Amino acid sequence: MSPQKKKTTKKRAQPRKKPETLRLRSVEASLTVNDLQRSVAWYRDVLGFMEGERWEHDGKLAGMSIVAGTVTLNLAQDDWAKGHDRQKGEGFRLYLNTVQDVDELAAMIKARGGTLASEPADMPWGARIFQLLDPDGFKLTISSIA
Repeated sequence: MSPQKKKTTKKRAQPRKKPETLRLRSVEASLTVNDLQRSVAWYRDVLGFMEGERWEHDGKLAGMSIVAGTVTLNLAQDDWAKGHDRQKGEGFRLYLNTVQDVDELAAMIKARGGTLASEPADMPWGARIFQLLDPDGFKLTISSIA
């Protein structure tokens, strides 16, 4: 008796449609702020971000990345080229997802001097969220992963 060879059928990857769709791996937001030092301190001391890369211009701090887990935000000092009365954060919201306990995070933020725009609440899609504003009025929603 000779051993039988087992036929294997290997699925071939389907060729990508042309033109290919955009395939990204991550996104980083850059927020232009009125007072960079104040914003860095708030994200670090109130929310718990870590300081990352620093960018200087003519020896002066012009921007900094801040990191929490796998998320990076970039903060940049406003150069006032568009005027001092420019409204920040209009029509823009950052959704920050976490596996941490949202209620504990909200309590920690309040204990560190932060003010919530809304208390933690359950959403119909299964997530638990709370909202807050940064010092420049950028809207943040911190959410459990549903």
